[in-house]
Amino acid sequence: MKLNKLLKSIGIITDIETEIKDIIFDSRVKNMENCVFVCLKGASFDAHDFAEEAVDKGAVAVVAQRELTINAPCFVVENTRKALALLSACFFDNPSEKLTTIGLTGTKGKTTSAFMLKSIFEAAGKKVGVIGTIGVLIGNELIKTNNTTPENYFVQKYMALMAEKGCDVCVMEVSSIGLKDYRVYGFTFDLGIFTNFSEDHIGGVEHKDMEEYLYCKSLLFKMCKKGIINIDDENYKGIIKDHTCEITTYGFNNEAELIGKNSELYSENGFIGSSLEVEIKNGENFKTLIGMPGKFNAYNALGVIAAALECGVNTESIKEGLKNVNVKGRVERIPTNGNYTLLIDYAHNAVSMRNVLTTLREYKPKRIVTMFGAGGNRPKVRRYEMGEESGKLSDLSVITEDNSRFEEVTDIIEDIKVGINKTSGKYIVIPNRKDAIRYCIENAEEGDIIVLAGKGHEDYQEIKGVKYPFDERDVIKEIYASLEK
Repeated sequence: MKLNKLLKSIGIITDIETEIKDIIFDSRVKNMENCVFVCLKGASFDAHDFAEEAVDKGAVAVVAQRELTINAPCFVVENTRKALALLSACFFDNPSEKLTTIGLTGTKGKTTSAFMLKSIFEAAGKKVGVIGTIGVLIGNELIKTNNTTPENYFVQKYMALMAEKGCDVCVMEVSSIGLKDYRVYGFTFDLGIFTNFSEDHIGGVEHKDMEEYLYCKSLLFKMCKKGIINIDDENYKGIIKDHTCEITTYGFNNEAELIGKNSELYSENGFIGSSLEVEIKNGENFKTLIGMPGKFNAYNALGVIAAALECGVNTESIKEGLKNVNVKGRVERIPTNGNYTLLIDYAHNAVSMRNVLTTLREYKPKRIVTMFGAGGNRPKVRRYEMGEESGKLSDLSVITEDNSRFEEVTDIIEDIKVGINKTSGKYIVIPNRKDAIRYCIENAEEGDIIVLAGKGHEDYQEIKGVKYPFDERDVIKEIYASLEK
């Protein structure tokens, strides 16, 4: 792209027609030949200090927030983060215009809701891209990222890749930090969804207080065409304050436009989830199953249903998508060879373990069998607490390894036993994780719920500084294959 066309996107007129190969904002990049360098300023760094170095590496123009004495054209803007967003959108040919874009914000439920949407749109025959906690998912291809919402350059780059690979829809988890730092600036979402709001991300370099946290969440509804709002959450008025979009509402509240009713736990033949009745004002009412345990997922489902209906998805695709939804590593249901439930979950501390096991208890299984370990080079108290929670809430705990890092597995297991021995819970110790999974499968009983806790979406085991390939889904397939011989 020519420099003059690129700069026009941020209101700068120039007659320089140099061909631009890329936009760079990381001063550590070694080769910047025929690139534009954008000077970002953070809490602990200022890229303005490296502008001359960028020019020495080949940058042909610099965008900055102040005048710089450098051997290349310098274009000054008020906010370089906003400028980077607009430049990136232009450079990648405004990919948001080629996709249906849905942004999700809220303290909890973003990842689950994103995968519910993915499942629904796929049931409707659409190809979906997801940007969020697990990385960037384009169809079945996963690109790992460091942040829930990447820097705006990468948001545009990934959306362009989605459009290139034939995606119809981009579903994005939009974090409060992402909104604060203009990571989704430069385009308008078709839909924005608000899930819920509670205390999180306060202090340090994140948000100074709850007021700022709420304000940042609200920004999504100044940058989408339509907002889908959970009005059962008492903070919703703060979320939609000064909104510029149309609003539609959901909740179990009769004042909502899409109302949930009679949410109940549901389990049958290894399937565990919930059922939900949906009442649509001036629309078709229906009942659906949700393939994730816990009534709290009914709220996620309601917001997702409202979004899918806005996009013209039929109720049959919605029902199929919700029933078959699976979120990698979040109470992820794995097919079994018997009438029991096998789940993989990322629970790796006492709070998350308590939440998962308490939810599963509500299904009144024959037994809950929890297999878990604990990470090495982490506070020992976490191990004691995990052992105690599993001892209280599981019928059988299978204690094994996790990412032992630079500690001995046997030492970590002894710490877990300190906690579990405070309870009357039964347990066995199988140090090798693969052997522990085999034990759980070979000794499964009808009506059991087996939870493989701690690894979740991870596909490695970290031991003595080395990450070895280890995906529990692959291990399970190998075990079932060996049992069939």
